[in-house]
Amino acid sequence: MKKNKVVLIPGDGIGPEITDAAKMVIAAAGADIEWIEKKAGIPAIEEGKNVLPEDTLDAIKQYKIALKGPCTTPVGKGFRSINVQLRKKLDLYAAVRPVRNFPGIKSRFDDVDLVIVRENTEGLYSDVENEITPGVVMSMKVATRVACTRIARWTFRYATLRKRKKITVFHKANIMKLTDGLFIECAQKIHETEYPNIKYEEVIIDAGCMKLVQDPSQFDILLLENLYGDVVSDLCAGLVGGLGVVPGANIGENQSVFEAVHGSAPDIAGKNAANPLALIMSAVMMLNHLSTSKTDVYKTAANKIKHGYNQALSDGMKTRDLGGKLGTKEFAQAIIERLDGG
Repeated sequence: MKKNKVVLIPGDGIGPEITDAAKMVIAAAGADIEWIEKKAGIPAIEEGKNVLPEDTLDAIKQYKIALKGPCTTPVGKGFRSINVQLRKKLDLYAAVRPVRNFPGIKSRFDDVDLVIVRENTEGLYSDVENEITPGVVMSMKVATRVACTRIARWTFRYATLRKRKKITVFHKANIMKLTDGLFIECAQKIHETEYPNIKYEEVIIDAGCMKLVQDPSQFDILLLENLYGDVVSDLCAGLVGGLGVVPGANIGENQSVFEAVHGSAPDIAGKNAANPLALIMSAVMMLNHLSTSKTDVYKTAANKIKHGYNQALSDGMKTRDLGGKLGTKEFAQAIIERLDGG
């Protein structure tokens, strides 16, 4: 099999440590990948480059796929989020975050199996902000029929391929009648005309959040616009142990970027204290994306890694954020020692 080239963006903070751990696990599982390392965020700035250099974007466009560690985003000032820029510039319109329970990780629920699909390119993250007059600022929420339709169609197609039973749209169309109204209108049309076999429902988002924390098992796939998807995916992560156990993918027609959804945690950077599981899980999603059959080397490696971290957690091998004692490298090694059962 031809070796795949994958762009690797280590990021900053704990990013380099967890990407090293992910590379180590992927190699041990037998996935033959050539890493094309590129910079973004603070490391790029330190080299005198733009926060998201053109050569990084060009590499992703060339090789079509990337694995990305977390990048720091300044709060209230400074440069724009690297993640938002990547999604916009590469048109990575579908953010996918599976959320499920893990053996050995205690949580309030033991039956969580959700997929959050988030429209990734517009909404309030469209970066249309203005100061109208001193002391008065405005942020514009953008919704287009093209983007609302394609994320709805993508989600119904995903549900069909993954044999999921139901899609629920969280919205606020009772208040934002035009933007959220367009979002649900497009979802309704795709359901009625293309995928009537998939169960479909709509829930106002504030009521939906209440229902999630009462009983998440009543939901299957959640489809949300950009800001709602950002908030609700973190809420759902809290149902199963936190952002350290939730992977993420950003999918477009031509490129895909797989990433840990948590932050860069600069306070523990360089201390071998970070949990690499979210990025390792994202790498499993990447390997499945690269796979062309149920038996090729990437699918086999993905299955081995998934078995490895499930078994490690079942055996009580956990990092400190999950109540264990292992460091970043030690947890990666614990996964590697359990790969053979996959």
